[in-house]
Amino acid sequence: MKDTKPDLQIPSLTRRGFVMAAAGTSLMAMVPPGVRSAAWAAGSDAPEKKEVRIGFIPLTDCASVVMAAEMGFDKKYGIKIIPTKEASWASVRDKLVNGELDAAHVLYGLIYGVQMGVGGPKKDMNVLMNLNNNGQAITLAKKLQDLGVTDGASLKKMLTSKPGEYTFAQTFPTGTHAMWLYYWLAAHDINPMKDVKVITVPPPQMVANMRVGNMDGYCVGEPWNNRAIIDKIGFTAATTQDIWVDHPEKVLGTSAEWTAKNPNTARAMTAAILEAGRWIDASIANRRKTAETIAQKSYVNTDMDVILERMLGRYSNGLGKSWDDANAMKFYNDGAANYPYLSDGMWFMTQHKRWGLLKDEPDYLAVAKKVNRTDIYKEAAGLVGAGVPKSDMRSHKLIDGVVWDGKDPKKYAAAFKVKV
Repeated sequence: MKDTKPDLQIPSLTRRGFVMAAAGTSLMAMVPPGVRSAAWAAGSDAPEKKEVRIGFIPLTDCASVVMAAEMGFDKKYGIKIIPTKEASWASVRDKLVNGELDAAHVLYGLIYGVQMGVGGPKKDMNVLMNLNNNGQAITLAKKLQDLGVTDGASLKKMLTSKPGEYTFAQTFPTGTHAMWLYYWLAAHDINPMKDVKVITVPPPQMVANMRVGNMDGYCVGEPWNNRAIIDKIGFTAATTQDIWVDHPEKVLGTSAEWTAKNPNTARAMTAAILEAGRWIDASIANRRKTAETIAQKSYVNTDMDVILERMLGRYSNGLGKSWDDANAMKFYNDGAANYPYLSDGMWFMTQHKRWGLLKDEPDYLAVAKKVNRTDIYKEAAGLVGAGVPKSDMRSHKLIDGVVWDGKDPKKYAAAFKVKV
């Protein structure tokens, strides 16, 4: 992996770039938090459901959901969060659709896939908030290192000089890990639909599958990239923050039907998890306590140190390079990590169109406005005292130098040289 980072445009990370939401949110923000939450939870805005089952997959970025329950942030907003461990993203999808789960720590692109009827049942869905930015990676097998591969450029060279069937894994066909893997490969002139074989593997099973030689590489969330390095079976070829600094990752997702029936519960749930994310990001000590908590068998079920290293931004790539990454996983970042930008949702649809998952051109902005409940988020942010951005859109330059700003998604989706 190159030592130099590409020239990336990132939004301001300070509160100066944020303003409080208008109308009701700003009024709520004027009331002291303790008084506000107590009065709200007891009044006409009381949550419709007192207990909420929130599904999660064993990954580091389930942390704010878990800590909202473990630290009692949920009680402050009149609810009890019951974290529910799931085996695969397909299971999360099905249980969200059929109502077994109230909400979930879930892949951004999975929610949009269900909304558009791609890769499973079609149902109107909602994104209530981002849970985190950054913190995923692309891991390649040690056997590729023996063939001279250390990064994307050398992978392209190897695939050209030693043709054959090479297998790469992602965690769900429409999900974030699939999109990061495809984008990274394509940025190095490797077509993921033609030049390699792609399979789907649940996150906790990635390391075991690489160990027995079922894949040459994978994209997944932590701690399963760092675990491969510690177990000496793989190395980090790229982090996802190398692909897109402060990219959207997991979201708090639910069905639109559930939100319509439980708007106050949706707001309470969002507020509790937003506050948990703020607590996690507040100190190294809090991150350590978080790592200790989620490492338990009932959550991620791995060694605490495997989780903590990359939570603190202490990276090593398994090839002898170590660095402190300023763009490691962020759970709050002064509220910048959590806003459900419409442009983020639109981006996933552009990639679904690019790779042939969407056959027809959607009305990108209209779908994003329907899915991303910025109204509920702003109300929750007002309860917590978190800032919100001035715009529902944001601009970034990704690893290939292409700028995404949401202004012309149809043109953007069609302009890539490497696509289906």
